Amino acid sequence: MAVLTDEQVDAALPGGWERADGALRRSVKFPTFLDGIDAVRRVAIHAEAKDHHPDIDIRWRTVTFVLVTHSEGGITDKDVAMAEDINGLVV
Repeated sequence: MAVLTDEQVDAALPGGWERADGALRRSVKFPTFLDGIDAVRRVAIHAEAKDHHPDIDIRWRTVTFVLVTHSEGGITDKDVAMAEDINGLVV
């Protein structure tokens, strides 16, 4: 699996995501803390099934998802696909 160039990432970047520090990043603010936790659980179940796990940071009602393929040392198609999946799970 090849690491994508910055230009390839920018062209494929799903809505709501940004390229930052060599990874894909998206923060989502939820109406309540428990809504954020429910979203994390949905993402976790999906990530486990895909065997591709985002880094997840929970700060009260804001959840930040970070994707990078550590084994490849950068952003790959796998990260872009998971970002699209996460968009469908948290919106």
